[in-house]
Amino acid sequence: MATKKKTPAKTTKPQKNKKKAPVKKIAARRNPVPAIKIEAKKPEAKKIEVKKPEKRDRGSFAAADYVVYPTHGVGQITGLEEAEVAGQKLKFFVIAFEKDKMTLRVPVGKAQTSGMRKLATKDEMNIALTTLKGRARIKRTMWSRRAQEYEAKINSGSPISIAEVIRDLHRSAGKPDQSYSERQLYEAALDRLARELAAVERIDQVQATTKLEQMLRAA
Repeated sequence: MATKKKTPAKTTKPQKNKKKAPVKKIAARRNPVPAIKIEAKKPEAKKIEVKKPEKRDRGSFAAADYVVYPTHGVGQITGLEEAEVAGQKLKFFVIAFEKDKMTLRVPVGKAQTSGMRKLATKDEMNIALTTLKGRARIKRTMWSRRAQEYEAKINSGSPISIAEVIRDLHRSAGKPDQSYSERQLYEAALDRLARELAAVERIDQVQATTKLEQMLRAA
C-alpha cells in the first residue's frame, strides 16, 4: 500500500506592520480672522449746555441810544411817544438831532425798514478810516451823474460809502481846487463821518474832524 507523502505545513510569515496613512496637517490660514472684541458701551456723559449771555439785537433800540438815520446822520433817541394816526395807535421813537436843531419821529414798526441803525462798531469804523486813506477812484463820467452818486452814498448812512466820497473829493496840495458843488458834497460827507466818529470814540466833533483831516493829509 502506497504511502501518501505528507505535505509540509505552510508556515505563515509574520506580517509586516502596515504603514499608517500620514495624518494630514491642516495648515493655519495666513490671514486668520481677527477676534472681535465686544466692548461694553460706556454710559454717555450728559452734556451740560452753558447758556451764553443774550446779546441785544443791533436792530433793537432804546431811549438814550445814539442812532444813525440815513438822511440826517447821527441823532439820539430821547424817548417814546404814542399817537393816534388814521384811527390807529402807533408808537414812535423821538430822535433829536442836536446840531441841526431838529426832532424826528420814526414809527417803531418801521425803524429798521427806514434804514435807521445803531452806531458803527469800532471795527466798522476802522474799515471806513482805512478806506479814507486809499487811492481816489474817480469815474470818467459827467459831473452831474457823479454828484448824484456821491449824494446817494452820503444819504445811505454807511460810514464806508461816506468815506469813499471824502476820499474821492479830497484835494491835496498841488492838485486843482474843488468846484463849489464838489466842496459842498465834500463838507457834507466830512461832517457826517466826523459826527459818527465822535460818537463812536466819545470825543468832540471838532477833534474827530481834525483826526480825519490829518489822515487825509498823510495819505
